[in-house]
Amino acid sequence: MNKTCNFCGNRNFRDTRTEYICKHDGKMLIVEDVPCEQCEFCGEQYFKADVLKKIEQDFLDVYAHRRKARSEMTVPVEQFA
Repeated sequence: MNKTCNFCGNRNFRDTRTEYICKHDGKMLIVEDVPCEQCEFCGEQYFKADVLKKIEQDFLDVYAHRRKARSEMTVPVEQFA
């Protein structure tokens, strides 16, 4: 398959796992160990549609109280002034 990075034009990618932050309407879910393809030059990450759909469903399940997250943390928020 001929893939080209949308940001730098590189054609070399590697399969890896990363952390994905899903944020919507002031709510946030951090998902660890997410599979992706990463550009070997600039580091841009690409996710398959089924992976993103799973993350979206997990987000909805956690915030609809159908499922409990593995852990929770407090995150400080600051506005740039």
